Amino acid sequence: MKWMKFKIKTITDAEDIIISTLYDIGLEGAQIEDKVPLTAAEKEQMFVDILPDGPEDDGIAYLSFFVEEKEDGSLEVCGEKKTPEQIMKEVTNELEELRTFMDIGEGSVSVDETEDIDWINNWKQYFHQFTIDDVLVIPSWEEIQPEDQNKMILHIDPGTAFGTGMHDTTQLCIRQLRKFITPETVLLDVGTGSGILAILSIMFGAKKAIGTDLDPCAIEAVRENKEVNGIPEDAFELLIGNIITEKEIQDKVGYECYDIVVANILADVLVPLTPVIMHQLKKGGIYITSGIIDDKEQTVVEAVKAAGMEVLEVTYQGEWVSVTARKPL
Repeated sequence: MKWMKFKIKTITDAEDIIISTLYDIGLEGAQIEDKVPLTAAEKEQMFVDILPDGPEDDGIAYLSFFVEEKEDGSLEVCGEKKTPEQIMKEVTNELEELRTFMDIGEGSVSVDETEDIDWINNWKQYFHQFTIDDVLVIPSWEEIQPEDQNKMILHIDPGTAFGTGMHDTTQLCIRQLRKFITPETVLLDVGTGSGILAILSIMFGAKKAIGTDLDPCAIEAVRENKEVNGIPEDAFELLIGNIITEKEIQDKVGYECYDIVVANILADVLVPLTPVIMHQLKKGGIYITSGIIDDKEQTVVEAVKAAGMEVLEVTYQGEWVSVTARKPL
């Protein structure tokens, strides 16, 4: 199996946003090369007690995305064949759009063919089970230890175009969801991706969840994650489309019928999304947002207030922010 590698030169501050943005066009499993020191959590994933000193962080980062190359020379992204030129154009367009509102450094893109390596399965040497409070997130190739038998178990494998729950923004949302979910909760998860937030909401006791996403790759990711976690088919429904701009999706999702809306999306998407979501939320409904880099906190808070909601709480983890609000009764 051959792979084409698209390598982006950027800055460390832009890593997460570029990775999230390129997921939307189907690029998977970013390989990150930078000189940022490992965190304590990352060191726990390693198999040595003491790591050697690394070079001083220079702020430069390289992000590599790998796309399968078919025998005819085409590349497959979420089941769709594209030429390297098409993907390069899509990547370049996304980077240029990001550049209009943030510093992404050089933002150059190079393309190379890789050796025949099973990139997806190579994730297994880096991804291990971890906990989010009392929730154990575990991949299929690891066993649940006796001391973890009483924890809530979320089964998920990396290697898709979506996250595993390890990111700060996801964990911020999870903790907020636990505060507000009841047995009567009907939830809308905008930008559901792998479906983690909706699936955990059902596991936390919510009655029903609807997810929306722009990426058709979410269909298979959600199906697999529902199945492995024993989520009933009718408990979590996925719709593909843009809830901000598509009236058809808004109509399918429904109006004033959600106790909670959660959106783990970039701040610049949350701004136009928020006034739309006011129509989906019940009166008194809860709006949980994240994906907000710390210097965008005020932007989202102002958007929430401008839509007529009351800000209940702002929480933080790392350099990321979650804003929780309520629609008036």
